[in-house]
Amino acid sequence: MSSFSDIVAQISSAIWGWPMIILLLGTHIFMTIRLKFPQRNIFKAIKLSFAKDKDATGDVSQFGALATALAATIGTGNIVGVATAVALGGPGAVLWCWITGLFGIATKYSEGLLAVKYRARTPKGNMIGGPMFALRKGLNAKLLAVLFCIFTALAAFGIGNTVQSNSISLLLNETYGISKIWIGIILAVLVLLVTVFGVKGIASVCSALVPFMALFYVLGCLVILGLNWAYLGDTISLIFKSAFSARAAGGGFIGTSVMMAARFGIARGLFSNESGLGSAPIVAAAAQTRNPVRQALVSSTGTFWDTVVVCAITGLVLVSSIIAHPDIDSTQGAALTKAAFDKLPIIGPLILNVGIITFAFSTILGWSYYGDKAVEYLCGSHRRIRKVALVTYRVLWIVAVYIGAVMSLSVVWNLADIMNALMAVPNLISVLLLSGVIVAETRKYLWNDKLDEYSDDDVLQL
Repeated sequence: MSSFSDIVAQISSAIWGWPMIILLLGTHIFMTIRLKFPQRNIFKAIKLSFAKDKDATGDVSQFGALATALAATIGTGNIVGVATAVALGGPGAVLWCWITGLFGIATKYSEGLLAVKYRARTPKGNMIGGPMFALRKGLNAKLLAVLFCIFTALAAFGIGNTVQSNSISLLLNETYGISKIWIGIILAVLVLLVTVFGVKGIASVCSALVPFMALFYVLGCLVILGLNWAYLGDTISLIFKSAFSARAAGGGFIGTSVMMAARFGIARGLFSNESGLGSAPIVAAAAQTRNPVRQALVSSTGTFWDTVVVCAITGLVLVSSIIAHPDIDSTQGAALTKAAFDKLPIIGPLILNVGIITFAFSTILGWSYYGDKAVEYLCGSHRRIRKVALVTYRVLWIVAVYIGAVMSLSVVWNLADIMNALMAVPNLISVLLLSGVIVAETRKYLWNDKLDEYSDDDVLQL
């Protein structure tokens, strides 16, 4: 088993090496330039995300779709993942993570646009879409569509399920001594109660949970930054200098190369915001929206909130805490996060604990929908097979929540990383090869100031 774990770790490291990073970041930069820097529309997009479009076609509101996507995206990676980047790449990794999120807005916009443009309607009247339909309808690449769904359905059990329930279980068991068995049972029941209502139930819970958890965590981080105010200038200076100069590392940090800072900052940023992964477009396709560009703008705010805001604030908290408290060990990711928040007595650990629990639970909900839609696509028009497959998948999902809570899952993280990378490849192919369609739609609705117009695209009836 140890040998298998080592092999999986090596494969994961190879897949998420420079070729994958270059492909993802290259797509971000290419789409940013081709779409004339869509990041400049971020405030318009934020305003649009709160607008209701009840007369438009779709299953959930634009905000509901965004909240569900954010629920799956904002997870333990925003807390522990950033700490790992700082531990391995030094303070400069925070800047590279932020830059990745800034450029990733363009790719998330592109994914959301394609999801709505090529979405379809199920026999029950529900919307279904995502990279598999962009590949199928836009490029006639049916094999890539099938592969994307297979990788999505498998990856969901890893990063979207077991590792999240395991994070909650470890935290509650080590902090409060609660039995892992009871934690697993309670988590499984809670997930069952939410997911039984489908996308509307998931969107409703996420719409309430995501704003609360994000606001609670960000406010807590701002309090810590307030306590570290005297070191904030040095923190920002160190982050910028060490992103481009290995000699700039200091204040309790071990020396790291610029290459290490860039690699881990970019990798963690990409992993955190999921821009290019192809997951968020699956729920974007269910949004009530007049045209593809409106939802594309709303979807792009997901990367903004996840990385440009939450990851950046986390990075500032971690780096400023190390400078303010040189006794903090900056070489261990999880321990670094805990040590930084422990410096704020009582409230700090509470913020961290609530953040990890709510972030992880919401991720389980969001990814359950992604897995469902991937299975539904794989079953095609066979209604009976689809019904049996979906019920089976949902039962396995609930069981996996329990298993994740009671077992040690070190190898699962690396397996999930591999599946996520394999998901990203066909999705990025669709974004790059359909970039002309993305530009044409953007010109039609956004650049010509016609965001309020309704799309006349035909919706495929399955």
